[in-house]
Formats: sequence, C-alpha cells, structure tokens
Amino acid sequence: MAEQNYQLACRYVKYDDTVWDTIEETSLVNVVDGGPVQDATGFRACWDDEYLYVRFDCEDDYMVANFTKRDDPLYDEDVVELFIDEAGNGTRYMEFEFSPRNVIFDAMIDNHGESITVDTDWDADGLETEVRMVGTSWIFLMKLPLSHFRIKPENGTAWRVNFYRIDEKRDGKREYQAWSPTGAVNYHIPSRFGTLRFVR
Repeated sequence: MAEQNYQLACRYVKYDDTVWDTIEETSLVNVVDGGPVQDATGFRACWDDEYLYVRFDCEDDYMVANFTKRDDPLYDEDVVELFIDEAGNGTRYMEFEFSPRNVIFDAMIDNHGESITVDTDWDADGLETEVRMVGTSWIFLMKLPLSHFRIKPENGTAWRVNFYRIDEKRDGKREYQAWSPTGAVNYHIPSRFGTLRFVR
C-alpha cells in the first residue's frame, strides 16, 4: 500500500474538557482533489491510558439529520466519520459515523478490494459521544475505549486512519470532505488513509 504524507501526532493528555484549547485543529478538504470546502470542518485527537478522544467542529447553517437508531444509514445525511485500521494492511478496519442528532453508526469493515463487507452487528461497547450546537456550528465529541484494539497504543504506535464529513446543502447537493483525500467520492480506499501516531 502506498504510504501517504498525511501524518498526525495524537498527544497523550490528562483529559478534561479544557484540553481541546491546547490541541491544534486540522482541517478537512475536498475528498477528491484536496481543494477547499464550502463549510469548514476541523478535527482534533488525543489519548490517555484508557481512551481515544476525537473532536469535530463543523460549520453548518443547514442540517439534514433525521435518523434516530444506531446503525441507521447515517451516510445518507449529514455526518462525520472516522475510519481506524489498527493493523494498517487495509483489509479490516473500524468505521464510525456520527450525526448532528448524536446517532451512532459503528461497524467492522472487511475490504476485499472488489467488495466490502459491513458488519453492523459489531458495536464499540463503552463508546461515549456528545453533540453541542454553537450558533450555526455543531461540535462532536467522541470517547472510544482503547480496549477495542488488539494492542493498546503507547508512545510511537501508529494507526492508519481517515477523518471524513458528508454535508448536504440546501439545493440537495452533497459535499464530501476528508483529511487525506482519496481521489474519488469513496471513503473506502484504505491505501489513501493517513497515519495517526501516538506521542507522549
């Protein structure tokens, strides 16, 4: 798999809500060509001995979020997403999606290249989420137990990951955003994931 230049340091912290003020925000771009997006999205990540923490900040003056049940097809509406490939081989990874209504989609993905198997029976037990509305923006907070991974991260651990957003506009058009552009309107291209490196 081709190694991408997208690298993000995930800093070890003593977590409380104020820690986000100390972590630099990274912006999402157009998923196809890496160009600018209409409604800005920033994300941040950090960790401690028990959890991975992720925050998305999404500008949005028009929201589409009608689903109410876990594992509903949130990708058909406004959503932020995180894919995590612990092994880094692109064949099996976790997919997380979160709506402005704080609905969760979580699945284990088996990517066979020509086909993809989505196991929504898998749930990330203990996953905690919160959505805060601030003016015309929404803030999404995720707290994911590290017990879901084969090996708990330590200083220097690297995972292949990507951060995404789908944002529907008033005219019905959809904007697809990513941290590491995939070159297509397709989030399931693990060779285009970036690298999240855990640091102390």
